[in-house]
Amino acid sequence: MVAEAVERLDTYRVELTGYCYRMLGSGFEAEDAVQETFVRAWKAEHDPNRGSVRTWLYAIATNVCLDMLRSAQRRARAMDLAPPASPGPDVGAPLPPSAWVQPVPDHRALPGDPAEVAALRETIRLAFVAALQHLPPRQRAVLILRDVLRWSAAEVARLLDTTVTSVNSALQRARATMATRAPEPAEPLTDEHRDLLARYVDAFERYDVAALTALLHEDATMSMPPFAWWLRGRDDIAAALAHSDGTCENARLVPTMASGTPAFGQYRWNGTEHEPFALVLIEVRGGRIASDTTYLDLAHAFPMYGLPMSLPAADRSSGHE
Repeated sequence: MVAEAVERLDTYRVELTGYCYRMLGSGFEAEDAVQETFVRAWKAEHDPNRGSVRTWLYAIATNVCLDMLRSAQRRARAMDLAPPASPGPDVGAPLPPSAWVQPVPDHRALPGDPAEVAALRETIRLAFVAALQHLPPRQRAVLILRDVLRWSAAEVARLLDTTVTSVNSALQRARATMATRAPEPAEPLTDEHRDLLARYVDAFERYDVAALTALLHEDATMSMPPFAWWLRGRDDIAAALAHSDGTCENARLVPTMASGTPAFGQYRWNGTEHEPFALVLIEVRGGRIASDTTYLDLAHAFPMYGLPMSLPAADRSSGHE
């Protein structure tokens, strides 16, 4: 009986994680929120007057997220915090993890249905989630439930214990804010993009700066959380790559998917094996690399992304899922 109840709750884990991720802007916090949702659900008893089990769980998850957001600062990307920097060794002091919109593994936040995945992938991109951070928490919940998950106004009103009029008013305000901040839609991952990513991996692992630069969009961006330092433009990125401290030399990249975009676990050679170093998220636009976000503080999270914690010298993973 207990096992059946746990299994029933767990069937909602992925979609709830995606919802909580959009609310909180952190894959780690989203998983904590879902776990707390299940704990509260386990201690309570489902009231059929509150709707289906799914609706009930979303109501609990929403309250968990609202509780977590009461004292939280707005998460951001580097480009939301400061103007672009100039190439150079001074990247400033690191900011705490709570300052950043952080990624989430696609397989933990997107459902298995291919049609749903294609539609929802856009809504877990870093730029979209960063834009959501500008909404007050309840407006954020309304917009996600109405425009992302396609709940009716009446369903959202019941979930939030409010009126349809209030929901529609909050949605109107949220849409107005998002209209000024939401990013352009990402390009779908095509065979051409996969070929571009394969060339990126090859150039990166050889640390061929000229080849890497040739793959960049003219106004590409490069950022490295937890540092607020970031660059815009092919020339500045090329200059930074050319004067690297050597960390990226002899590196290895292993593909995964994070926050709706192609991503790579970056490994560095320690003299014995390749060890986790950073998680790299790549966006493509116009047949070129448009952005490179390298999370320098997520090496410990590689298992979440299906990435090994070491690579033997002879292991040469390549390509992209």
